[in-house]
Amino acid sequence: MLEYVIPVGMIIVFVIVFYGIIIVHDIPYEIAVHRNHPHQDAIQVAGWISLLFMGAIWPFLWIWATLYREDQGWGMIGGDARPGDDTSLQDRFSILEERLERLERAADLPDAASDAPEAADREAM
Repeated sequence: MLEYVIPVGMIIVFVIVFYGIIIVHDIPYEIAVHRNHPHQDAIQVAGWISLLFMGAIWPFLWIWATLYREDQGWGMIGGDARPGDDTSLQDRFSILEERLERLERAADLPDAASDAPEAADREAM
């Protein structure tokens, strides 16, 4: 009787462990689906590839899947700014341009074209 029970038990344990490993390696993909991650398919494929590398890249997949949230994007920008919202950057750039113009007017800097002949004369010496 034991010669039949033990092999059947080993097969059952093997199948459970096999599917358990697959389910564990699929967790990053499930996280990506739940968060509506833009790279869901890549995370799923990388999870399958991770099985070939015995889970070596699996922690990185977990991090990759959890970095993105639909309401916050990648979470690397502060405040209420969205990835497509660069008005603050444009405002800062226009302020810097205005400051540069004021400084140039205050210093009465000559044009770069008028400096060119002087530079050529200096190099000739």
